[in-house]
Amino acid sequence: MEISPTIFIVPTGIGCEVGGFAGDALPTAKLLASASGCLITHPNVMNGGTLSEKDKNIFYVEGYSLDRLAKGEIALKRVKQQKIGIIFDSAIESEILVRHLQVADACVSTLGINVHSYVVTQKPLNIVIDSDSSKMSGGTIENPDTLIDAGKCLIEKGVTAIAIVAKFPDDSDSSKTNIYREGKGVDPISGVEAIISHLISKFLKVPCAHAPALNPIELNENLDPRAAAEEIGYTFLPSVLIGLSNAPDIVELPAKHESISLHADQIESIVVPNGALGGEAVLAGIEKGLNIISVKNQNTLKVTNEFYDYPNLFEVNNYLEAAGIIIAIKKGINLKSIKRPLKKIQKIQKISNND
Repeated sequence: MEISPTIFIVPTGIGCEVGGFAGDALPTAKLLASASGCLITHPNVMNGGTLSEKDKNIFYVEGYSLDRLAKGEIALKRVKQQKIGIIFDSAIESEILVRHLQVADACVSTLGINVHSYVVTQKPLNIVIDSDSSKMSGGTIENPDTLIDAGKCLIEKGVTAIAIVAKFPDDSDSSKTNIYREGKGVDPISGVEAIISHLISKFLKVPCAHAPALNPIELNENLDPRAAAEEIGYTFLPSVLIGLSNAPDIVELPAKHESISLHADQIESIVVPNGALGGEAVLAGIEKGLNIISVKNQNTLKVTNEFYDYPNLFEVNNYLEAAGIIIAIKKGINLKSIKRPLKKIQKIQKISNND
């Protein structure tokens, strides 16, 4: 099958107009996956609270591991099914924990997902949110060691992928939350969510993703459609379990005897919002000479094109144009042949042997 392996990034916590909300970049991911035949993207793109989808052309890879893939440190191995374990923060109230366990049971009984077991952390994670609705989302985990220990416990029992459910503060700034819900700001919890999943990826090297445990919030009639997926269920866990259910295995390189489905050397393009060109994956792609497709997607970052002479940077107005470029790359079509005016080929002056 003709494919053009492509990485699709929408950085977490920077308020992207497309992809800064509850899985609102999922239709875009489906489009780019159809165009490329092989798309590698991260949970922030795919997770829509209670809503998500599987797509055989999409590799679901946590952001830290995605950066490592772009840098050539790991490869991916396609699997039919992951054996998922869930880490629950011990700070989660009993009623909310029961709701999450019921979600896990529903994903087994209705979707056929292999949710194997769960563990509760020895100590509360103590999540601290530190976000600015006009800039970036961030925060800290006061007890990261208890998270890693819980993950190790699951892996020792045969788990191959990990979902994390952490308790988030009830006294978080409701004004910032409502700004986000109305489509005008940054998701206040997404930054620290990324830190949680990065920790598991870094230290345990298995597929992982995070879902926050939050108490129900009051109805907001001014809700933005992009945030609506987070409002329709008791938890955000379903999309995480759907994504992890057949997420690819992480293969450390150099691999001696592992079969590999996707190697970093096969990746041809990276699609990223304009203004967010400073990430590790993008910089690694530039170093390797990959096609960087920079899409106008309003966000709070200002890291724009500093590589004026980089020949493989394509700046486009939307993801529909990005899909067109990916198809042209896949088909081996010279992009200049489609643009107008069409320039004549240039004559190169013969170089003297004495030069």
